[in-house]
Amino acid sequence: MFPFLRSATKYSLSYVLVVSAVLSTSGFAEEPTSLSVEGSIPFEQWLHEFKIEAKSKGISDQTLEVSFKDIKPIPKIIEYDRRQPEFTHTFWTYLDRAISAQRIKKAQELQVTHASLLREISKKYGVQSRFLLAFWGLESNFGQHTGGFSVIAADTTLAYDTRRSDFFRTQLLEALRIIQAGHITAENMQGSWAGAMGHLQFIPSTYNLYAVDEDGDGRQDIWNTLPDVFGSAANYLSQIGWDDEHTWGREVALPKGFDWELAGLNTKKTIEEWHRLGVLKISGNRLPSVDLEASLILPSGHKGPAFLVYNNFRKILNWNRSINYALAVGHLSDRIAGKAPLQTKRLEGERPLRRTEVEEIQSLLAQQGYDVGKADGIVGKKTREGIREFQIKAGLPGDGYPNEELLLKLRKS
Repeated sequence: MFPFLRSATKYSLSYVLVVSAVLSTSGFAEEPTSLSVEGSIPFEQWLHEFKIEAKSKGISDQTLEVSFKDIKPIPKIIEYDRRQPEFTHTFWTYLDRAISAQRIKKAQELQVTHASLLREISKKYGVQSRFLLAFWGLESNFGQHTGGFSVIAADTTLAYDTRRSDFFRTQLLEALRIIQAGHITAENMQGSWAGAMGHLQFIPSTYNLYAVDEDGDGRQDIWNTLPDVFGSAANYLSQIGWDDEHTWGREVALPKGFDWELAGLNTKKTIEEWHRLGVLKISGNRLPSVDLEASLILPSGHKGPAFLVYNNFRKILNWNRSINYALAVGHLSDRIAGKAPLQTKRLEGERPLRRTEVEEIQSLLAQQGYDVGKADGIVGKKTREGIREFQIKAGLPGDGYPNEELLLKLRKS
């Protein structure tokens, strides 16, 4: 689904975090109205057949009995799964929700409280503690909001439902393996409506590959034990190629006449090459002389902030494919370290597009022959590329950014 992700497991973690975004514990959620749960066969028959499969894959009768006691599909979860946000987020509205003075202060306090543990984890796995704190803050508000659904019930509901049954059937089997291994009881295995668990919202398949027993008590407890929480997150990042010798990226200043076609994750240049193109630190000073490849991204288009992002930024995207999420993790980690807020001024009067307006942009581009994929209201790679091609043809800055100005231009073209 996301071709730049390097394995199905990494895709799985990203997928659940993305589909959970509008209902995240950071304050985006609204109470849904319940829909019915409709599978292809009656639930009792489906569950009977699933148990046969689970037993053939090593799940014991005892694990199945305790895990599925009184389990029924939950209509509210189907409503969450079907819900689509009315508005898209601008970079700034997303950042405002993700990062606050209170969250920064709390992270800094926790960094002091858990200094010894964080130093140990950072040294062992090669992941800077400020990033672990940033993920922790964004995923569960430092463990305050880890989800109130039974993971077995959530995965059962979504596996029985026909929309993404294969994916969640796999997650349900993985969750049963966790219970059978004795890491947690079925009753205490709580998580989000989409089955993401613990302080850092791992899904079962990711847990089974990357969770660690850091405190040596025989259980990989990402729900209650901070050594296991930090160790598991750091192990995941380390295994996918995190580099603690460098940061995630930085805000930069661009020269007049900059070639906007160079923006985007598909373009990689060395720091020295970006310097020769006139890119500077946001302070106006020269970029650091380090042997790194970087890409330039413009989350608010050519009128907004610009960022050079490094390899670690791409690793954050393994966790969650959202550019805004990855920037929020990076910037929050900087603020935890005492760095300044972003320096680029906000655009006056910028508003989020309605999802229907994004769909209209996609439809209008498709009518003109641009391949933007499905008109689904989601600004993905194809949509950005189609926008960029249209902008260049129309003599506009080719930043690939959808906004109200672009929509009006397309309506007139």
